Amino acid sequence: MASPARNLPHWTPPVPALMVLEDGRVFRGESFGAEGETFGEAVFSTGMSGYQETLTDPSYHRQVVVMTAPHVGNTGMNDEDTESSRIWVAGYVVRDPARVPSSWRSVRTLADDLRDQGVVGISGVDTRALTRHLRERGAMRVGISTTETDVDRLLARVRESGEMVGANLSEAVSTSEAYVVPAQGEKRFTVAAVDLGIKANTPRMMSERGIEVHVLPATASLEDVQAVGPDGLFFSNGPGDPAATTGQVELLQDALRAGIPYFGICFGNQLFGRALGFGTYKLKYGHRGINQPVMDRTTGKVEVTSHNHGFAVDAPLTGTTTTELGEAAVSHVCLNDDVVEGLELRDAEGNLTAFSVQYHPESAAGPHDAAYLFDRFTDLMAGSSGRTSTDRSTDHEGAR
Repeated sequence: MASPARNLPHWTPPVPALMVLEDGRVFRGESFGAEGETFGEAVFSTGMSGYQETLTDPSYHRQVVVMTAPHVGNTGMNDEDTESSRIWVAGYVVRDPARVPSSWRSVRTLADDLRDQGVVGISGVDTRALTRHLRERGAMRVGISTTETDVDRLLARVRESGEMVGANLSEAVSTSEAYVVPAQGEKRFTVAAVDLGIKANTPRMMSERGIEVHVLPATASLEDVQAVGPDGLFFSNGPGDPAATTGQVELLQDALRAGIPYFGICFGNQLFGRALGFGTYKLKYGHRGINQPVMDRTTGKVEVTSHNHGFAVDAPLTGTTTTELGEAAVSHVCLNDDVVEGLELRDAEGNLTAFSVQYHPESAAGPHDAAYLFDRFTDLMAGSSGRTSTDRSTDHEGAR
């Protein structure tokens, strides 16, 4: 007698996926996420955790992210750790995705989120070989498709797709309407934060320090900034080529002339450099990950930091540069390759008036070595307004 049929889950064969790089290198794998086709700039991220924060970071707009960590998706996706309202990466490349997430905070799988948001990805790829290729040849355009099987046809469309050099993308990722993140506890300062692709943890960490944050669209004018009565101005991280941006550079120059203290992160560092008269350039393959060593030259401290940038400021690593706005100097430098990781501006009396860093002190899921920079910003605003900085014995790590 035959045994009764069991209720086994229906197995469907994996959907093949094809990935072609701009230089003709081909990788084959299986569809991961949505089926279809996508194009972008292929970059790699060395973080072994925090993939949810990476996916939802607006700075990755129009980039196909390659994860060097072999296992991705182990902790699923939750509703607390997102850095924006959606996934921004143009595509996702992993070696071995988790079949079942294992975390009490998980509410859905990574594959489901990618599929639901229309993000085309590929798995089963030798990401070690791919990363070595990008390190040797540089970041380049790429296409991923589950519908095209002809390599030459996909390669032709890759080479017709847009490049990152010359791309002005901040308005595409910015908020359309201003909003306010209130201070936690006693309000000490008001900051106008220009959203060029801001991450949710940035206003959160300012809020923890008694800052009321008015988040403004990327198109904000000096009048919009001054209308909130700010003690300070902040420029966020964001995607694109800083050399293709002019409006925010002019806004920053006008704000500095008006004596408004300034703090910038990532794209905000590059635009600060341009406002001071420095150039910017595209790195060969960029810095992306959560383990980059940076020295703060103002303290001599070495920090392990989180990075996501493909462009950098071209400024002298030693000495100061006299600008129309004051004396500028490089304050932070990457110990791996001497890339400029921070700038500062001082007035004729040597007082700090503005500063920026190329990396992410608001880093989530970590590290938090650079969280002190938000305290430096409050000190800058306190000194500018003549207030007394409060005791900061409480450790503000910004960790969730």
